Amino acid sequence: MSRTAALLVAALLSVAGALPAAAQTQSTTPTANAGTKLNFPASLGGATFERSVNYAAAPANNPGLGMAYFYSTPKRLTISVQVFDLGRRVPAGSDNPAVTSQFNAELSAAEQQFKYAGYTGFQKPSVPSSCAYGGVTFRCVTYSGVTQANSRVYSKLLLTGFREHFIKIRIDWAQSHQQTSADADAALQAFVPALMR
Repeated sequence: MSRTAALLVAALLSVAGALPAAAQTQSTTPTANAGTKLNFPASLGGATFERSVNYAAAPANNPGLGMAYFYSTPKRLTISVQVFDLGRRVPAGSDNPAVTSQFNAELSAAEQQFKYAGYTGFQKPSVPSSCAYGGVTFRCVTYSGVTQANSRVYSKLLLTGFREHFIKIRIDWAQSHQQTSADADAALQAFVPALMR
């Protein structure tokens, strides 16, 4: 993996508000999420489990940030899923005030992460949309930026309330890897219904 791609992955996979990676409990063992009963097996919708991060465990001790699960697709796209509640019950669905507010916070954090990574030309639509995968509707948006190597990188952010938790899914891809939004959507069409059943 090139240095630029490694920086991209590191920047895009950081979780808003989380502690530095050294202070997080990580695992490479697939698992299930106790709060939502969602399963994160070794293979999910054609994607391969890479690792999980438990923000609730020592030394981070931040139960509100929950767990994050990371997968990669055969076309080298990265999918991250964060299951969290910020210490409160989250209403179901994608159009309630709690999800709308958290979505705006996540998008603002993403823009800051791009700037921190040295990316320029951050682009996002002025209004997010709704995306349905399987029977679940998410608030969603695709945003992008230009790396220091002058290559555009993309992320699609999805957020919904599910079983009293936020479910945040993000897929990342890069122009320099000949990856497209169609590749990302195909991966999500396979991954999300397999996860959210």
